[in-house]
Amino acid sequence: MSTVNGPPAPEQPPFQTGVFTSSGRAGAIARLLIYLAIATVAFLVFSTIIAITLHPEPAFFLTPLGLFLNELSFALSAIGAAAIMALLENRPLGCYGLPGRETFGKHFWQGAAWGLAEVTALILVIAAFHGYSFGNIALHSRDLARYALLWGVAFLMTGFSEEFLFRGYVQYTLGSVIGFWPTAVLGSAGFGAFHLYNQGESWAGAAGVVTIGMFFCLTLRRTGSLWFAVGMHAAFDFGETFLYSVPNSGFVGQGHLSNASLHGPAWLTGGTVGPEGSVFSFLTMALLFVLFARFYPAKAKSQLG
Repeated sequence: MSTVNGPPAPEQPPFQTGVFTSSGRAGAIARLLIYLAIATVAFLVFSTIIAITLHPEPAFFLTPLGLFLNELSFALSAIGAAAIMALLENRPLGCYGLPGRETFGKHFWQGAAWGLAEVTALILVIAAFHGYSFGNIALHSRDLARYALLWGVAFLMTGFSEEFLFRGYVQYTLGSVIGFWPTAVLGSAGFGAFHLYNQGESWAGAAGVVTIGMFFCLTLRRTGSLWFAVGMHAAFDFGETFLYSVPNSGFVGQGHLSNASLHGPAWLTGGTVGPEGSVFSFLTMALLFVLFARFYPAKAKSQLG
């Protein structure tokens, strides 16, 4: 039998028993709670180290380095805890959504292309209704190349941290007992609630995050890994923050390409949330579902599980 979102797990040795090898609901819930406990403790440790060594001001986290370190803390905690659970469960780490054989392979780059295409389409629609102006170029020469690279790396880490946190170990483990799509709904709802802590985030923006979370789950289901979602997530955030220089979930980064501006009602522009809070974001996401379902058809049951 294949796994929910990855390659088949190896057969368990017959002498292994207990919570880490149980296929029942109670065992899965216990493993999930252990995973969350390990990840939480790890994140608190990493956050404390950053606070003690750097004494960061709030503005620090609006820089590429600040965002990178914050997301690195999440990524190391989520993936590190999964690595521990993989050892305890006698499974390969890659079965939780990031198989090593696909590292920065075609699905990642396809996802990156889709992310840039989505954010570009969204900005063009808003601009067509006179809600966006690109403005003057704000960076030149070395600064332009430097910030493009730094933001690219920072948002790559965002893709890893948020995709694995919400659609990695949790999706695999909980999905094995309640089903893929019920787990996807719960994880996407958590994804949206998580974004409500961002400064300037709105309920409309959070609803958009829930919707895109469900789309990322579809990419996981159809491709068998998180690599498409990681690439798309990173590219969309890079497009909003650096390329089109607008707020990203209420986050306005330092060092962006232009002096762009959003003007008009919040329903059009997304307001302080940014374009992802625009009503048109639901239109572009609906188009994403249709196109992805068309170009990435479902695999046979025997392959997907």
